[in-house]
Amino acid sequence: MPILDLSPGDQTVTVSGDTLLLEVYAALPAGLFPPFPPAELPGGVGGLVTRGGFGQTFFFAADVLGVTFRAPSGRVVRAGGRTVKNVQGYDLTRPFVGSFGLLGEALEVTLRLRPGRAAAHIVHPGPLAPTGARFTWQAPDGIHSLHFGHAGEVEAVTALPGAQPVTAPPDYTALFPDGMGVGVGGPLRDGRCGWVNGGRAPEPPALFRALAARL
Repeated sequence: MPILDLSPGDQTVTVSGDTLLLEVYAALPAGLFPPFPPAELPGGVGGLVTRGGFGQTFFFAADVLGVTFRAPSGRVVRAGGRTVKNVQGYDLTRPFVGSFGLLGEALEVTLRLRPGRAAAHIVHPGPLAPTGARFTWQAPDGIHSLHFGHAGEVEAVTALPGAQPVTAPPDYTALFPDGMGVGVGGPLRDGRCGWVNGGRAPEPPALFRALAARL
C-alpha cells in the first residue's frame, strides 16, 4: 500500500516516492486535497517533488513538509516530517523540492493537505493566464483550471468563457516516454515553464552542485 500514513486531523499524508498522483487522490477523504492537481504525471509523487510541482499557483515547497531520500552517495537522508521539533543543522526539504534528482531519489514524502468545501476541474480555450484557480496548466485539449475552497470562488472558475467540466482525470504519462523535463515546445505548460519529453533539467548553480557533492 503506497499510502504510508494518512492523518486527516493533522491534514497530512505520507506516501512512498513511487506512489501515483491519482492514488493519493483516491485515498483521501472528501474535502481534503493534496498540493497537486488530479492528473497523472511520470514519476509519481517523488518525480513531482523533484520537479518542484506542477500547475500550482502557490509556493509548492511550503506544502512538502518532509522527505526521505537516497542521496547519490547511497546515504539515506531524512529531512523534515509531520512535526519538526528541536531541529539542528540544515533543512534539506526545500532544497530537495525542484532539485531534478541532483540531490537524490525520493523514498518517502510528507505532504500538507488543504480543505475545500467545493471543487471543480474545468478545461477552457484559454489563454493560459491567472484565473484565481489553485492549479492551471496548458494541455493539448486546452487550458485546465482546478480550484477548491469556498463555493463562490469555485463558481468563478467554472464561469470562465468556454469552460467545460473535466469528467475523468487526465493521464499525461504517455507524453513523456523518456522522462519529463523543462523546455520550449512540449505538450504541457504551466505558469512557470514548458514541459518536454526527455528529462532535461535546468542547469544548477555551483553552490547547489557543491551541496549535492556533500551528501
